[in-house]
Amino acid sequence: MKKRLLQGLFVGVSVSLMLACTASQNDTLTNQASVTNETALPNVSQYPQTRTVSQVDDYHGKAVSDPYRWLEGEGEEIKSWVGAQNTLARPYLASLPSREMYKERLTALWDYEKYSTPYMVKNTLFYSYNNGLQNQYVLYMANGVNGEAEVLIDPNTLSEDGTVSMASSEVSPNASYLAYLLSDGGTDWKTIHIRDTKTKNDLSDVIEGIKFTNVAWLPDESGFFYSRYPLNASGEYDDSQTVSIYFHKLGTVQSEDKMVFAFDDKPTWNPYASVIQDGKTLLISVFEGYQANGVYAKSLEDETATVVPIFDKWDGRYNLIGESGDSLFFTSTANAPTGKVIKVAFDGEVKGETLIIDSTSNTLRSVSLMGEKLFAQYLEDVKAQVRVFDLSGKQVDEIAFSDIGNVSGFVGGESATTTFYKLTGFTNPGQVFKYDVETGESTLFKTINTGLNYDKYETKQVFYTSKDGTKVPMFIVHKKGLKLDGTNKTLLYGYGGFNISLLPNYSVSRMVWVEQGNVLAIANLRGGGEYGQQWHKAGTKLDKQNVFDDFIAGAEYLIEQGYTAPEKLGIQGGSNGGLLVGAALTQRPDLFAAALPAVGVLDMLRYHTPSANARAWSSDYGLSENAEEFEALYAYSPLHNTKQGTCYPATLVTTGDHDDRVVPWHSYKFAAQLQAHQGCNNPVLLRVETRAGHGAGTPTWMRIEGYADQWAFLETAL
Repeated sequence: MKKRLLQGLFVGVSVSLMLACTASQNDTLTNQASVTNETALPNVSQYPQTRTVSQVDDYHGKAVSDPYRWLEGEGEEIKSWVGAQNTLARPYLASLPSREMYKERLTALWDYEKYSTPYMVKNTLFYSYNNGLQNQYVLYMANGVNGEAEVLIDPNTLSEDGTVSMASSEVSPNASYLAYLLSDGGTDWKTIHIRDTKTKNDLSDVIEGIKFTNVAWLPDESGFFYSRYPLNASGEYDDSQTVSIYFHKLGTVQSEDKMVFAFDDKPTWNPYASVIQDGKTLLISVFEGYQANGVYAKSLEDETATVVPIFDKWDGRYNLIGESGDSLFFTSTANAPTGKVIKVAFDGEVKGETLIIDSTSNTLRSVSLMGEKLFAQYLEDVKAQVRVFDLSGKQVDEIAFSDIGNVSGFVGGESATTTFYKLTGFTNPGQVFKYDVETGESTLFKTINTGLNYDKYETKQVFYTSKDGTKVPMFIVHKKGLKLDGTNKTLLYGYGGFNISLLPNYSVSRMVWVEQGNVLAIANLRGGGEYGQQWHKAGTKLDKQNVFDDFIAGAEYLIEQGYTAPEKLGIQGGSNGGLLVGAALTQRPDLFAAALPAVGVLDMLRYHTPSANARAWSSDYGLSENAEEFEALYAYSPLHNTKQGTCYPATLVTTGDHDDRVVPWHSYKFAAQLQAHQGCNNPVLLRVETRAGHGAGTPTWMRIEGYADQWAFLETAL
């Protein structure tokens, strides 16, 4: 076995290895004095008027009022109300003294050449590139590793304001076609288009009615499988109905697409297709939440064949890695919370299962199969580690990293001889390496240069103790020579949900914050995937409060260690992280001076009402329809735990009017409630971006404007 250490790749990074209130306690906070910076941020003399309704719902015998229920709808009254909130927020934010400085620095630091991790299909190289301030990345292709690159598709040409984005793409097996998915204005609804890679022109094929799907090509490139919603009686695609797998033949119209599979009695199951065994078999992975899934197979040679279960116990997560001969390789968390690799012999039915790579104390993130080798990416205390195994499970190589950072890549098919990976860190924008699958040699392929001197900064990893004694890791980034005197403006960021790990990735916006002499802290909370399924489950359903306890304990650690003080501490999070920020500021308003909840899930009693997609979140949250889970949800739901007269931190709530994942009424209702209950002069603002969704595909100019507003608000509040 070879072990190679890559030294000094994360420039300027040093390594130092490494509580919230219950509902009843929250009542005692109502009259506590919160952090006030009333002279720092301008006062808001009057908020837009928000009418209330006498809506009261019965949850298991408990009456719960919902005075802003009307904001869940549509129509001119809501548009007018949103317009009034923006009319207050936007001039207010524009007037802040550091706003233009932050916009200028964000623009300057964003303006550098960016490269994605390349990947090969047959002998064709594909990668995405942004020349600096382009709104969207451009997809390039080249003949071989050293071939001349050509533009395959430039999404910047698809809209004047840059709000049409390419959400994902899939190259056909022989690289003849590119199936690419477009999103307009940030919506989760997408359309599939097909581009001929030789002519660089689109075919006439257009597929609608999809949100969450992959594209599974047949080996002969004659067509592909995909997942979509059905049409309802009004002729509209309905995401409250059952998702089905369809087959699309190239050169035909969508109305001719054949439905090949559906779970008719499982409206919340979302099936994803893969084509295996040289096009003989359709593999169907079914998503319903983030704890477990099922995997099934259907013959493509016999239309009358029934569906065969491969994994149907729903006892963990199973993800297809690839195949070799008659063997299918999967990652699995069944009886292996940190992940393992198994092999299944399958010839129309399961002939046996073999353990290939056993679980370890480190978390298995992903595995790829190339050149009769398995490339396993691990997390060791939230830091990247890559091990290479042969197909029997014997380790044959290891790529270790000497600094705090993250690795991505290792994409390719079974016959691939060349692959690529990319190293990044909080203060490292990235190096791309070419890896020879046969010899195991890495060669520097591209260095990403921003022009900044990262020797001025350091990254530490610390471990602090949460309310119940659990050790929680946290990354802290700042300029070298920082004085721990409690005076540093500090931003604490978290997520804590859906098995998602917060890794040491480079962020232009965060770098701008740190460049000003401020501190960035990123806490790896329970609910995430940093330590496998047990870590994830410990922050879900009846144990969701652990996530908020972890976050609050992280804030207290930063204060105790002298990094900052309550009047210098701000918090930020988006989506599930927006819930985190909302819960933290309502449970401990005394601990923070500013809060930035973005596109947050903030009404925990009704989050599942918009679509089947939102209902799938119940694997993490639970449902208010269940009495026990209702009690847990009601105890922390940000919307239901604001208290009249409490002094809350200065809060900037942000969302997008096209967000159909976490619908914007969460932010509308929470902002209205917080404005009505605010007991001091700390401002509560709602900033709604038009032609923006949940975040993916947001154009560069819009990102810069948004972060300039947030950083200026945070800077002034602290």
